[in-house]
Amino acid sequence: MGAEKWKGTNVSDIEGEDDLDEEPGEVIESAPPLKVGEERELGSSGIKKKLLKNGISWETPEFGDEVTVHYVGTLLDGTKFCSTRDKDEPLTFKLGEGLVAKGLDHGIVTMKKGECALFTLPPDFGYGAEGRDGVPPDSVIQYEMELLSWITVVDISKDGGIIKKIMKKGERNEWPSDLDEVLVKYQMALVDGTIVAKTPAEGNEFYVKDGHLCSALTKAILTMKRGEKVTLIVQPKYAFGEKGRDATDGFPAVPPNSVLNIELELVSFKSVIDVTGDSKVFKKILKEGEGAVVANEGAAVTISYTARLEDNTVFEKKGVDGEQPLEFITDEEQVIPGLDRAAATMKKGERALLTISPEYGFGSVVAECDLAVVPPCANLFYEVEMLDFVKEKAPWELNSQEKIEAAGKKKEEGNMLFKSGKYQRAGKKYDKAVDYVSEDGPFGDDEQKLVKALRISCWLNGAACSLKLSDFQGAIKLCSKVLDFEFHNVKALYRRAQAYMETSDLVLAELDIKKALEADPQNREVKLLQKTLRQLQVESNMRDAKLFTNMFARMSKDSSVPMKKLKVQKAVHEKSEEVLAMEMECAGDSSAPSEDRMAVDSS
Repeated sequence: MGAEKWKGTNVSDIEGEDDLDEEPGEVIESAPPLKVGEERELGSSGIKKKLLKNGISWETPEFGDEVTVHYVGTLLDGTKFCSTRDKDEPLTFKLGEGLVAKGLDHGIVTMKKGECALFTLPPDFGYGAEGRDGVPPDSVIQYEMELLSWITVVDISKDGGIIKKIMKKGERNEWPSDLDEVLVKYQMALVDGTIVAKTPAEGNEFYVKDGHLCSALTKAILTMKRGEKVTLIVQPKYAFGEKGRDATDGFPAVPPNSVLNIELELVSFKSVIDVTGDSKVFKKILKEGEGAVVANEGAAVTISYTARLEDNTVFEKKGVDGEQPLEFITDEEQVIPGLDRAAATMKKGERALLTISPEYGFGSVVAECDLAVVPPCANLFYEVEMLDFVKEKAPWELNSQEKIEAAGKKKEEGNMLFKSGKYQRAGKKYDKAVDYVSEDGPFGDDEQKLVKALRISCWLNGAACSLKLSDFQGAIKLCSKVLDFEFHNVKALYRRAQAYMETSDLVLAELDIKKALEADPQNREVKLLQKTLRQLQVESNMRDAKLFTNMFARMSKDSSVPMKKLKVQKAVHEKSEEVLAMEMECAGDSSAPSEDRMAVDSS
């Protein structure tokens, strides 16, 4: 077979490309499979494929892969012009690099391992008007092709710096992440075969994020599955660069600007999860659990564990060495926050190592535990096994009466949390309560009034939590839901106005306050909020006046500008005096506003 180069093997190189929606290989895969002896044209390219022997599996190679084939090339009259079978030496080459006629490359990507096929190539996809040795110009040619095997080739760095060849495919579609702990085996060599690094027989274990050996190794590991074996061709910038590496651990030095060949196997990895999202609680999975269901919040869990300090001192045991397992409800603060949050992410039968920072442990206090004292600000390590859990029933598992009861219970739990200052957890309880009594629930006519009241009450209380947590947009959203049902709900208008004032939407705040006073003209809390709003408006007007006068001063040197400035400041000053007088007048009212009227609704 000739080795002359041609440019590109993309579909755009095929004549009549505007008539093709897919690559020829894709057309074949989407059409009914060929039967032995059947011939079919690949797309509208003029390339024909006749199946001679079925292959195995369903996978086919892609452009960029290294394929190993046997072939025999002939003219239409049977004259042979090339063959690998004559010397029984198959050819290995990279699809798309021009070592075969481009039409043949498009044919090979439709083949399965072990498949034999006869490809008929028109001149434009053979050797064209120039021909080659044994092939006259403008000849239609045929290749009897057998695909023996192929190696998937991946350009990991997208710049040719790290080329990965998959020698053995891995298990399952799971890849490690930066946080995970991996066990790998590798051998690193120079181009001349000199070994410059090698793992012990059992391999090396490390966290991906910590890096190991060179950047190419960690980048490659992130693309590998368990059990996958690869060879890497690594350019200097992803290896040891211009400096090279000194001799170490009994291995020779790596010279500057060395290209490396690495044989790498990802033996296994342990998933590490940032449970809290702030790198304060990590869970390393030592043993996978059953199925895909995790405990989640509100589940009744049964766990066993051994808890240690950094110096390996055991301070608590449950469910091991004769101790009873621990049973608790997640998200109820029955255990330290780190253990609580991590347990909610575990599957039945899962075993994990938890690393818990003080913020999610015992904090800055001394904790007297069963087996030892935990000092202040201690990092904690729990080896935990999820023995069993019973998930909280989902809304769809309950009848209408049970949903109403569950919503009422969640609301009361939220109220207790709110009163103790735990606003975030309280807000979650109110959200869950609303889930139980959502609008699409199958409630009867006699239940609708109670359900509506529950929803509105929980939205209002949730808005109060949002205000406490400075989530002003969240408060606005929840109050707006209430106002969609009750246009003049005073609490909703009051709390939304508070949120608007915090976000400097003073016009919208003023509208809500006016609506609230229309509904309840004597409401002292709303009146007090109105006074605060007016003061904010005065301050805003003064800032605007200062801004505009400065602008006018820059725009003009006319003597009239100072006079205008004085007039503006005088007007603002007069308005400020008016508000101050109003506040002084109200200060004479010794009766304190009733906080109960705007408190969290416990009804």
